[in-house]
Amino acid sequence: MALIRLVVFGFLALSVIYLAIWFYSRSVRREKLENQWAADHPDGGDAGARRDFIETGMAEYQDSFRPKLILLVYVIPTVLVIAALIVTNWN
Repeated sequence: MALIRLVVFGFLALSVIYLAIWFYSRSVRREKLENQWAADHPDGGDAGARRDFIETGMAEYQDSFRPKLILLVYVIPTVLVIAALIVTNWN
């Protein structure tokens, strides 16, 4: 029963951490794209072109390797807990 509780609450906690990192990462990337647009177009440029530039940049970011690294939030703690259980129960 304790293992089930550990799995459920661990998954919920890791999901909250994952979502927080995911939102933060996307906001940082969007801000970089907005700053890049502002640097390239000091007069502001066309609003539709700006929106398309940012949407295209975010789509490229989503397909890149970096957002997939955030999934390690689930993998690393799981591996560490399993390793701790194995080492503890080995003797």
